[in-house]
Amino acid sequence: MPVLSIDNLFDAAIRIQVIERSISLTFTENSVRIKFPTTRRLAEFLEVPHYYILPYFAMMEGEELITRAERVGVLTTDKGSRKMLMLIKEHYAGDMREILGTEIFSALTGKW
Repeated sequence: MPVLSIDNLFDAAIRIQVIERSISLTFTENSVRIKFPTTRRLAEFLEVPHYYILPYFAMMEGEELITRAERVGVLTTDKGSRKMLMLIKEHYAGDMREILGTEIFSALTGKW
């Protein structure tokens, strides 16, 4: 069983996006929000029971990394987006550049 942590969940979220070749972004006036996989999808991907993931989502909400939006799902906050984009830039740049295109990838990761 994998060791669970907030960092591991962010990494798993990115790997899911890479595997599925899809990332959902929401742009607001001053920020970008990234849709996070559901707790069930992360649990399935990490091969752990669903209830193992739930406390980490509560911690991520407490640390203001994610927010839950009714009928939308889980989205990163500004802080969570920065964390995710830094991980993408450091470990998944090639894959995400292919998915997003060079221009969007550069615009998103340029300031980190």
